[in-house]
Amino acid sequence: MKTNKILNILSITAFSIASTYLNAQEKPYVSEVWTADLGKNYRNPILYADYSDPDVIRVGDDYYMTASSFNEAPGLPILHSKDMINWNLVNYAIQDILPKEHFSVPKRGDGVWAPSIRFHKGEFYIYWGDPDFGIYMVKTKDPLGKWEEPVLVMEGKGLIDSCPFWDEDGNAYLVHGWAGSRAGVKSLLSLNKMNPEGTKVLDKGIHIFDGHDAHPTVEGPKMYKRNGYYYILAPAGGVATGWQLVLRSKNIYGPYEEKIVLEQGSTKINGPHQGAWVDTPSGEDWFYHFQDVDAGGRIVHLQPMKWEKDWPVMGADNNKNGIGEPVLSYKKPNVGKNYPIVNPPETDEFDGEKLGLQWQWSANENIVWSSKLPGQKFLRLFSMKVPEGEKNLWNVPNLLTQKFPAPNFVASTKVKLTPEDAKEGKIAGLLVMGMDHASIVITNKTDGYYVQLRKAEKADKGGEEKVLFETKLKSNEAYFKVNVSEPNGICTFSYSENGKNFTKLGDPFQAKPGKWIGAKVGLYSVSTPKANRGGYADFEYFRITKQ
Repeated sequence: MKTNKILNILSITAFSIASTYLNAQEKPYVSEVWTADLGKNYRNPILYADYSDPDVIRVGDDYYMTASSFNEAPGLPILHSKDMINWNLVNYAIQDILPKEHFSVPKRGDGVWAPSIRFHKGEFYIYWGDPDFGIYMVKTKDPLGKWEEPVLVMEGKGLIDSCPFWDEDGNAYLVHGWAGSRAGVKSLLSLNKMNPEGTKVLDKGIHIFDGHDAHPTVEGPKMYKRNGYYYILAPAGGVATGWQLVLRSKNIYGPYEEKIVLEQGSTKINGPHQGAWVDTPSGEDWFYHFQDVDAGGRIVHLQPMKWEKDWPVMGADNNKNGIGEPVLSYKKPNVGKNYPIVNPPETDEFDGEKLGLQWQWSANENIVWSSKLPGQKFLRLFSMKVPEGEKNLWNVPNLLTQKFPAPNFVASTKVKLTPEDAKEGKIAGLLVMGMDHASIVITNKTDGYYVQLRKAEKADKGGEEKVLFETKLKSNEAYFKVNVSEPNGICTFSYSENGKNFTKLGDPFQAKPGKWIGAKVGLYSVSTPKANRGGYADFEYFRITKQ
């Protein structure tokens, strides 16, 4: 037991040194469009981006976050912070969504649901449920390096929102929820015994909480232990309208007492729930959760937390009903010192050896979709043919997108289209992707190059993409912008041939969320099925700037 404690201390020290070195070597990215750091105070949301179903742990003086990634690849983002406010995207735990072949085409809304991250005996573990295949686990000793191959811990349909728990006696457990769309039932939390290695369950499990009467759609459980109580923190009531529930019992199998500890109340923060209890070395307690803002996705908030009579108290009890409400601003956590502002990357000048970590594909990456050669200061996306019979981009895998980073921002790029032998049918440009999607593109026809504004409504239902506007260009290069504004993602597209004078195209487009995710912005290069093979588009940069 003493040896394990020493190993844990050594591991924590090593991670702290590694992250300090990393931060010292890389210039922190500071967003122009959103930061939560206000000096002595912070503002919510901590991350105005779609880090859905966040889970957070502290290891020594370092904090690590992961989140749902669904079908987007790579998956399971790893974010790191030293002060709980300033977060940097540092890695992904999985490069491909499993099974690999199944997710080689977009399976929007499927894949990686609601993960849990834990640190146990010197190793980082992440568990997540795939509603169609079961509960997976991936682990590593170095969260900034390569993670091991994932293991299927529990096979089955409808198994979601899993969280491991290692008790003091060495026993290991797995608590999880159920997806009604696959299992035929939801609003239940179940507990399985696991082997100590956390690689497989040992029994069929039993239900430990039924939310049907008072807490419908209870899901996303996170298990902790404090003062002899087992605690399960779980959201209930639905993503956009629900509340944060806390269950406690002296026996891990129950019965569990229940208490609502966080609700919207009089605030504008709808559905405040699903996240993580985290403490600081100074003894403070905090709670991370998300808020669903439609096109903006599920953004991350941080609430102050304390304990009264062995129940957590979160946020501010504005109406004195014994239930906390989210705060918009608060004093920063006491972590012993001040740290510089840092945000997850957004802009990519395409001058590095690899794509920035902010980028994800709509399916597991195929190496032929793009090239980024050493010394090349642009990104080349090849003109991949849209699958036969597709009427829009919903089932196109080679869309390169990133999360909306703020309620108001501008995304811009410069693109050069080289169709090679094709006389027509190559398309490349700037995209806002969701259940409706819109893009501004450069395309080739037999008589030259054109800029087009394209839009598909109800893309998830097979809605046909239409050309709303087009005009001829003088060359095969163009500059594109999309201005995204409140309320809720109003997008205005514009283009230029010289990079200085921009012309707006068409009416504003209302961004729509994807399936379980927010809208995304990014780049793509495709070909009609009938066009000659070949062709590519070179993107000089992708920039996120303020309006």
